[in-house]
Amino acid sequence: MRARLFHLLLSLVAALCVTGLFAQDPDSSLPVPPVGIPAGINDEFVSPDLDVEKWVERFELESREIFAAREEIVRQLGLRPGSRIADIGAGSGFFSLLFSAATGDEGQVFAVEISPRFLEHLARQCEASGIVNLTPVMGSATSCLLPAGSIDCAFVCDTYHHFGHPAETLASLRRALRPGGQLVVIDFARIPGQSRAWVIDHVRGDKATFRAEIETAGFEFLEEVTISGFSENYFLRFRRPENPVPGGD
Repeated sequence: MRARLFHLLLSLVAALCVTGLFAQDPDSSLPVPPVGIPAGINDEFVSPDLDVEKWVERFELESREIFAAREEIVRQLGLRPGSRIADIGAGSGFFSLLFSAATGDEGQVFAVEISPRFLEHLARQCEASGIVNLTPVMGSATSCLLPAGSIDCAFVCDTYHHFGHPAETLASLRRALRPGGQLVVIDFARIPGQSRAWVIDHVRGDKATFRAEIETAGFEFLEEVTISGFSENYFLRFRRPENPVPGGD
């Protein structure tokens, strides 16, 4: 039964990919992207021709800071059996799979992606390994598309700078989190004169800018966590307040 469901998922992904429904929303009514975001930053990921193996080799490399620190990062999230977590911009899914092991059969992992090919890759991995607590989710340009109050933690690792419509996406994450749930954002420190050229050209804002955007969206900043081995990444922890904001959810 489980295998049949995954095959159905893969068929649906392929069908939608062919019809173009997985492309970033072309609707001209979408909010204007933030200043500084590179044009077409997500084009390759939504392409039906995405070479997944190329990105697996790039993402799952010990010389990549977040991959080398993956076990420490997972420990810092404080996951336990039964926890519900969303991996926003799951990519090749290595964090999603670690979350699956940490949360157990009673937990739930939502691997949210805008890339149909990454979702296909994850679905195959789950089917091959018999994983039942991980759900691939097709997000949109403006939303994680998760039910209200469905998660304890939203994890955004090296993908916040890819948010083309951060205010709308953050609002969807806030709705998806239970009151008191945590939002963790890991991204690149953009420091002119210090950061490498790729970071300066690719990442639209610095840590202070991103933190201000997240707090404006109704999250409470808790702490910056020190991760051994980080030299160009940072780890920020936020919380959805227990009490609703005036006029909000």
